[in-house]
Amino acid sequence: MRDTQAAPHLAPEMRVLPGDWTRLGATWDGAGVNMAVFSAHASRVELCLFDRDGRRETARIPLPERTHEIFHGYFPDLRPGQLYGLRAHGPYEPRAGHRFNANKLLLDPYARALRGDIRWHDALHGYRVGHRDADLSFDRRDSASAMPKCVIVDPAHTWGPRRRATTPWEDTVIYEAHVKGMTATREDVSPDLRGTFAGLATPGVIDHLRRLGVTAVELMPIQAFFDDRYLVERGLKNYWGYSTLGFFAPAPRYLAPGHGIEDFKIMVQRLHDAGIEVILDVVYNHTAEGNHMGPTLSFRGLDNASYYTLADDPRYYYDTTGCGANVNMRHPRVLQMVTDSLRYWVRDCGVDGFRFDLCSTLARNRDAFDIESPFLTTLAQDPILSRVKLISESWDLGVNGYQVGGFPPGWAEWNGRYRDDVRAYLKGDEGQVAGLAANLLGSGDIFDERGRRPWASVNFLTAHDGFTLADLYAYNAKHNEANGEDSRDGHNDNRSWNCGAEGETDDPAIMALRLQMRRFAMATMMVSQGTPMILMGDEIGRSQGGNNNAYCQDSPIAWMDWSDNPDEQAFCDFTAGLIRLRHQVPLLGQPRYLHGAPDVRWLRADGAEMTPEDWGNGLARSVGLWLEGSGGAALVLANAHHDSVIFQLPAGPGDAAWRLRLDTETGNFDPAGPGRPGGESVEVKGRSLVVLSA
Repeated sequence: MRDTQAAPHLAPEMRVLPGDWTRLGATWDGAGVNMAVFSAHASRVELCLFDRDGRRETARIPLPERTHEIFHGYFPDLRPGQLYGLRAHGPYEPRAGHRFNANKLLLDPYARALRGDIRWHDALHGYRVGHRDADLSFDRRDSASAMPKCVIVDPAHTWGPRRRATTPWEDTVIYEAHVKGMTATREDVSPDLRGTFAGLATPGVIDHLRRLGVTAVELMPIQAFFDDRYLVERGLKNYWGYSTLGFFAPAPRYLAPGHGIEDFKIMVQRLHDAGIEVILDVVYNHTAEGNHMGPTLSFRGLDNASYYTLADDPRYYYDTTGCGANVNMRHPRVLQMVTDSLRYWVRDCGVDGFRFDLCSTLARNRDAFDIESPFLTTLAQDPILSRVKLISESWDLGVNGYQVGGFPPGWAEWNGRYRDDVRAYLKGDEGQVAGLAANLLGSGDIFDERGRRPWASVNFLTAHDGFTLADLYAYNAKHNEANGEDSRDGHNDNRSWNCGAEGETDDPAIMALRLQMRRFAMATMMVSQGTPMILMGDEIGRSQGGNNNAYCQDSPIAWMDWSDNPDEQAFCDFTAGLIRLRHQVPLLGQPRYLHGAPDVRWLRADGAEMTPEDWGNGLARSVGLWLEGSGGAALVLANAHHDSVIFQLPAGPGDAAWRLRLDTETGNFDPAGPGRPGGESVEVKGRSLVVLSA
């Protein structure tokens, strides 16, 4: 065992009092700063102070008290704006799961702000890079000059009247967005604000969201993250941000120069003023420190054996994320850190909900998914977190990792089955009608248990991970060459169709077919029971050139193209019309599951009800859905054939006439004309969808 005890720098004359162990992190109370850090296995934790540029360490002060495995102290002479970090002393014994190295400056897990960037250097590792059995060796170089610094902040923020945008789940339409991707090329955003929270809060961006009619923006990760070393060395960036290093601090890259968390709070308030909720995509399943060969930046150096789930051989980690190590959500202090973080973003910053990346990992007991896990039970009883929108990505890479439909009441879930089944149906694959039917009704076969509602199914056809909607109908295969991995990365099962040409084309027939397929797809999602989610830019034809894994593309490949294209402005209007139609015909978004006659009937083109033989006909590609309720009736007629299908209309309730509300072949809503009585026929063109109401 190697002891990392080393003589601290002499501290200047600075008063140090015992402090409060219950206030974790660096807390300014108007008179001084309380510092408290959890570590079950450290022998000493030091507070390290830096000059205003973060280049020179001016003091290294041991926290004087330890209570319940929390080191703490109170510093009456410290003020907001002070830069700091931590050093932890203890055993360096990787075979026992301990990786303390006081030569490594560590970020405070509760830091509210970070300044500077990581400057990648071998000194950031606790071991000697390149040494035989490298991670068992010990590196004595100081890492402070290569590390960002924590900032003590004044949490005070003067608010005007605070408004929450509280949209019921059944009326929610989500827009998945990226802070920089939304603003990087907008001419009405000041160049110094592009790519920032302040840029996202500008009137032009918010007006676009209001015009579209979405009720919630789901922001890709905005908690502090940095560019991974292997990306920097290839001239790329961590664009998506799924590599968190600070759960309480905003990513510095999204702050305007000289600004802080107030920019984020103002952005939230302006979106709320527009009636739009803010949902954060959060990554608590792993961190930027990676596997046992990763750097020592924070958690690993503070208490590796507590913050991470160790493998049977504690030199290594248990990993169901593919990113190196699972965060140990079964440790009470680690779980406390996560829930404290979530409450901070809700209570202090106004956030309305969260989407949890690889959420199955958070609810694991190693190889078993546990619906009564500490994480899930804690959120269920929390008086703040149980009342916000909670969305799970219900899968990971571990045993029994695919848990779509397996989360408890109160949770919504990304419905990966919806994406796969509906994509297959839309492109005309055989045997997909039954799958379409289940998904049109909110996937009740997997979600309708324990009183859950249709909104639990977050329906999406595209997301950040995969093709955009425009690329879904322009490429048969992924084209990820720009990522530098010979296109080995990214999904291979895209269920896409290039409509006759791979990539860009000037063939008017192919271009028209692609636009028709996009209308067909967007309309299908908007008439499905559940919660629809639109990917940023799908409403204006954003393309990534066939890249289905643009995680490292902080470039025009992944940014919005705001150029004025009349065809795309028309598609944006069409998408907005679909959202209006969903609200105008409430049967398309029911608050409860519909089960069988008289609420639901499935019809063949001749108007007769579907039989078991019809459902089993692999060649069938058209189906009619009858919905009936107190507000009348609605018909959804879907046709994935390449040729037209003639549907015979059934008699409306009380012999009411049918009003044509949407035809995706033309893109028209409420076309003029008299109502159509039962017995008449409607032509549904190939690869189209028609909606009628009575």
